[in-house]
Amino acid sequence: MAEALSWNCHLMIKTVIFDLGGVIVPFDFDRAYTQMELICGLPSVEIRRRIGATDIAMRLESGQVGSHDFVSELGRMLDCEIEYSNFCQLWTSIFFPHTLIPESLLEAIRKRHRLLLLSNTNSIHFEMIRDSYPLLQHFHHYVLSYEVGAMKPSPRIYQEALRHAQCDPGECFFTDDIPAYVEGARREGIDAVQFEGLEQLRGELLQRGIET
Repeated sequence: MAEALSWNCHLMIKTVIFDLGGVIVPFDFDRAYTQMELICGLPSVEIRRRIGATDIAMRLESGQVGSHDFVSELGRMLDCEIEYSNFCQLWTSIFFPHTLIPESLLEAIRKRHRLLLLSNTNSIHFEMIRDSYPLLQHFHHYVLSYEVGAMKPSPRIYQEALRHAQCDPGECFFTDDIPAYVEGARREGIDAVQFEGLEQLRGELLQRGIET
């Protein structure tokens, strides 16, 4: 009986929601910090420390500061002059060219479900990602922290995702590589699991009647 109830629940999934970095596109911030050494003359460890000691990254990703102001403020913080277009190139170098899931998986899901992207990101990163990874075209809508003005795990960004999901929270499935963000989604009533790899994700989707 319990299995039947579980299967009936899984049949209710109408919208599938993906995180971006660490689920679709792999990244490593050390790639950018290493390149910044050449501009600033500071070791990458010190660059990371200075940025991490402030809320500048959070303000960028929550839309509290624009990208040009962010670069200017970062230059002052690191005691160096940073040209905007050069910075954008090195800042987006954190992303690897391959993806963690195949485009075919998104294509299959989109045939039967609404498909949303839910990401803590900024305009510099997302504009590059949108242009560089064609598989993003399969999403019906992007829910982005810098546009929403809130970051995971804030309830506000999940509520914005639910608005675009066009269904009840329990009819949504969400995957993210960060446990705190998975828990944030669950608190809003969303069926959410931590992303641990492609085969694990396929299994979670299959359990919910989502064909890939």
